[in-house]
Amino acid sequence: MLAAVIAALLVAGAPAAADAPRGLWVLCEGSQRVLERREHLATLFADAEAMGVSDLFVQVYRGGRAWYDSSLADPDPYLNTWRMGERDALQVLIAEAHARGLRVHAWVNVLSLAKNPEAPILRDLGPDAVSVDAKGRSILSYPEFDLPEPDRSYYRMGTPAVWLDPAVPGVRERLVATFAELLERYPELDGLHLDYIRYADVLPYIPGTRFGVGLSFGFGLPSRTRFQSETGLSAPFGSSQRNGSRFDDWRREKLAELVEAIGNRAREVRPGIAMSAAVIADRERAYLVDYQNWAGWLDRGLLDFAVPMLYTRDPQLLEQGVQAMAGLARTRSLWIGLGSWLFAKEPAGALAQVKSVAGQPNLGSALFSWDSIRETPALLEALTNGLPPPVAAGPSRDRPR
Repeated sequence: MLAAVIAALLVAGAPAAADAPRGLWVLCEGSQRVLERREHLATLFADAEAMGVSDLFVQVYRGGRAWYDSSLADPDPYLNTWRMGERDALQVLIAEAHARGLRVHAWVNVLSLAKNPEAPILRDLGPDAVSVDAKGRSILSYPEFDLPEPDRSYYRMGTPAVWLDPAVPGVRERLVATFAELLERYPELDGLHLDYIRYADVLPYIPGTRFGVGLSFGFGLPSRTRFQSETGLSAPFGSSQRNGSRFDDWRREKLAELVEAIGNRAREVRPGIAMSAAVIADRERAYLVDYQNWAGWLDRGLLDFAVPMLYTRDPQLLEQGVQAMAGLARTRSLWIGLGSWLFAKEPAGALAQVKSVAGQPNLGSALFSWDSIRETPALLEALTNGLPPPVAAGPSRDRPR
């Protein structure tokens, strides 16, 4: 009898797998463009329901451009969005999502300006806001924002783009104001989802500045001057690795301060907002190369949950990653980001990955992306008919866990 009671208590106390959240990334410039094409809205909701989605990450800020009403970002994309009476596309999407029990997170690309050197933030802050490599070259001088020769013979930018330096004075303040404006104008949003919240990097990557090999970013004069002012130390530059480890720590601190500032202001404007970030799944790379200490951000309460992007086709790497994240998730809220688009020609692989994560009761998941799934009929079929029962988000739209 006692054993039966204990077993019942254990079952009652265990998190139910069906309660695990499932997110879906929705691109602003993908094949569907739901904020520009009203006829795609019903399709998005139907697909989300069929895939058991509880949360939508709707991209509204990319390349310094806004798909929402903004005075701080380039508003041109917003002019191409549809309206329904007095409400704009994002307002309608949020309201109709809520009516279906779905939560909506505004997905914003924070430090990457894509390939847009004309972004308003650069117009207002100037070219010094752009990240500079250890040789003193601004990314603005790179051909197509990828590495110049001879570096290009053995390195590549992880993501070729115009990258902001979070340590440059004025950058943090402008980004905080930009996303606060978003939440002020759309108070019904459930979450703010930070992407590209990291330093620029190159591939193959190297573990920090101290070894004097490879290439990293954040070496502009304003940042080096600020580092010396705050620490009393000279920053490494050029062939010098002096104070390299301390400079790495400092850049990590500046990035954490940016996350904290965005979150603090967001929570002031919209109490109860769920703060999240898409992060590099490899924690060593994230910490040493991108200065993205996301586990630390979670431990400090800067984020409510993180979405490690575990994008791989390799089943062993996926399983190893899921097991590692499941261990971290005992004390932190994690959703595994899955690269479903990688399986356009092998839909069963995408389904297997979702089921692998669903087997871990402490983990949520997120699928990248609705656009790629919708444009691949076999992938859509696999993910709508083969998944476990849909997740019930609930009408209260409580903060995601």
